Amino acid sequence: MISQRCSSLKPFYVMEILERAKELEKNGKEIVHLEIGEPDFDTPECVKQAARDALDRGKTHYTHSMGIPELRQAISRHYTNTYQVDIHPDQILVTAGTSPAMFMLFSTLLHPKDEVIISDPHYACYPGFISFAGGTPVKIRVNEENGFQLTPEKVRERLTPRTRGIFINSPSNPTGNVTPPDIIRELASLGPCVISDEIYHGLVYKGKEHSVLEFTDNAFVLNGFSKLYAMTGWRLGYIISPRPFVRTMQIVHQNFFISANSIAQWAGIAALEKASDDVLKMKQTYNKRREYMLERLGRMGFKVSVEPTGAFYILANARFLSDNSYELAFDILEKAGVGVAPGIDFGEGAEGYLRFSYANSLENIKTGMDRLEEYVSNIVS
Repeated sequence: MISQRCSSLKPFYVMEILERAKELEKNGKEIVHLEIGEPDFDTPECVKQAARDALDRGKTHYTHSMGIPELRQAISRHYTNTYQVDIHPDQILVTAGTSPAMFMLFSTLLHPKDEVIISDPHYACYPGFISFAGGTPVKIRVNEENGFQLTPEKVRERLTPRTRGIFINSPSNPTGNVTPPDIIRELASLGPCVISDEIYHGLVYKGKEHSVLEFTDNAFVLNGFSKLYAMTGWRLGYIISPRPFVRTMQIVHQNFFISANSIAQWAGIAALEKASDDVLKMKQTYNKRREYMLERLGRMGFKVSVEPTGAFYILANARFLSDNSYELAFDILEKAGVGVAPGIDFGEGAEGYLRFSYANSLENIKTGMDRLEEYVSNIVS
């Protein structure tokens, strides 16, 4: 009999869209992929060269369970230079992506039935991580009119003695919105620790992102190399933690993961120290795609109340086509050959929406928008 903790997990609908798209492609249908949040760029050459050098130097063994000291020091310098915060390398635990970091964090932080506040909509996998560790995700509905922001007023109303954390994600998946610093500051003042997913930091096209560590030490930061440096397959992330939790998370890491990939860790140093020019070129390209997609979606009738200025996503209101985003996404895939993510994947608060990723070439995005426009015109005419 399958355990309750596993049987209660819901499918990741974006992956089901992708898997169906792959089946269609195998049968000869051309699909434009706007469903997946994965950079289409190659990893910068300086990063790949650092990996080659590490291989040549025989850096192919287990590392310290916390990560190699050189990478933790580089991450510490990055946070000092970017956010003017002082993070000791011993507070940084390097992981095989941010997913293991979340597993360790919630396993360490939560007692049974403890609560973690998250926004609705939210990244699809957040509730699963919380529930799998025995906690309860407390979802607060946010709305498009204020950019899907989790406001301190709404959070304060839902605080209980069992609240162990407030989970924020800026720039956000799925909305692409950036949380203003005054909101982060107020959320940090409410008492529970703040868990800040900062994986899309660096991918901001207007204004500036802020780390929660600028406002409080009572916070956990999740970050990594997948999005900003086009390193999804390298599986390299990290968690910055308050000191009282570090040793326990290290023990969890030792037991379940041993250490992050050794070669990827050496490559991560090069990403932080040598890839700024590559990142700038990628950002400029993303921004052109963002502006183009926003304009095309608006002309078709999709509603985006607040301009998304971060990550590489647009969460667009598609209720003029259907209230069932799951069925709509599959219908668009089958009839138009365009993969998009159904809003329901990101919570009830995103039902009736579609998430579009512009992590694809402008040429492919134009083709996808042309196909989508024809699909929409056939429905609304």
